[in-house]
Amino acid sequence: MDKLPLAGIRVADFTWIGAGSYTTKLLADFGAEVIKVESSTRMDSLRSTAPFKDGVAGINRSGYFADRNTSKRSIQLNLKHPQAPEIARALIAKSDVVANNFTPGTMEKFGLGYREVAAFKRDIIYISMSMQGSSGPDAKYVGFGLTIAALTGLQYLCGQPDRPPAGTGTNYPDHVPNPCHGAFALLAALYHKRKTGEGQYIDLAQTEPTIALLGPAVVDYTANGRVAERCGNDQGWAVPRGVYPCRGEDRWIAISVYDDEQWSAVGSVLGPFTINPARVWRDHAVRREHKAELDRVIGERTREWDARELMRALQACGVPAGVVQNARDLIEEDAQLAHRKHWIALEHKEMGTTLYNAPPIRLSRTPATLDRSAPLLGEHTEEVCVDLLGMSRSQFDRLHASGVFE
Repeated sequence: MDKLPLAGIRVADFTWIGAGSYTTKLLADFGAEVIKVESSTRMDSLRSTAPFKDGVAGINRSGYFADRNTSKRSIQLNLKHPQAPEIARALIAKSDVVANNFTPGTMEKFGLGYREVAAFKRDIIYISMSMQGSSGPDAKYVGFGLTIAALTGLQYLCGQPDRPPAGTGTNYPDHVPNPCHGAFALLAALYHKRKTGEGQYIDLAQTEPTIALLGPAVVDYTANGRVAERCGNDQGWAVPRGVYPCRGEDRWIAISVYDDEQWSAVGSVLGPFTINPARVWRDHAVRREHKAELDRVIGERTREWDARELMRALQACGVPAGVVQNARDLIEEDAQLAHRKHWIALEHKEMGTTLYNAPPIRLSRTPATLDRSAPLLGEHTEEVCVDLLGMSRSQFDRLHASGVFE
């Protein structure tokens, strides 16, 4: 790990749940020393979120938590204890980055806001990842991934046109735009610090990176005054375009046809399509007009095929097509992921051998890997306090007895 790009960078990680934890995980997997500060009195709710290893619930058995917290160390610190902020400040004093995704004002309650921290650690890089930023009329509202998806309009656009908004769960706000933007901002700030020696405050409003996903809808409204609506798998310039059933239980294939040449290729695989014996479905406008009937007929044909065999047959003819994979497919059947060694097995102290996603970015000179499995709650408390912060054993024991490390 000492040869990875972010080796030598230390992060005091006060984040929890999804986007914040994933942001700091990205740093940890590329060599940063990330020390996760958590407490049993206000535990990271991902620790109690399924799925659990072997179906047995426990604060150290969540697969969701584990995948978001690889390569980190964990210390328990009850920030409401009167002596806890002093320990937190000692950790921050030895860190390059402070990260949190609390509601604005939370860190300030413990004397750990940016201004307080910058007063004793002038070159600190401090990132706050609240729902709507640190100021403004709605800044104090608590938000989660689902809330952010609804507020930004992402949820409104997801689903079938004749049904209520379906959304994407927390998938996009928590796992794509917000942690990626957060990690990018931190890298930029670290680069600036290396050049100038200056730290800075990063105010990331999680609604705003999520809005970046809605480019076409925003452009359509600003240019045409048109409000984009839910359209399921439909796209006006691709017909047919959808997900169709295949042979077997709950097996599907996605097919997109963008021009008449691709449509002819579909017919060569699935057989010719006609609206009636006198007219062939060769024209885009006709296919568009009769899309519902076309989808029904295609579904009748695809049901006769194995999904992978049909995918290969269509791709061989130049038609965009892909199997709709489930978790078992990804882990056991996906040859590309296997080739890239995407799945990494690590030993966890309570869960045993567990499977993790490898860092998806491959650097040729400093290839990242996972340093360790996710930490047990407070697993490294004594190690960090004694070895890093310089506490004596007797001091640590005394503080431990006082309840500061709950």
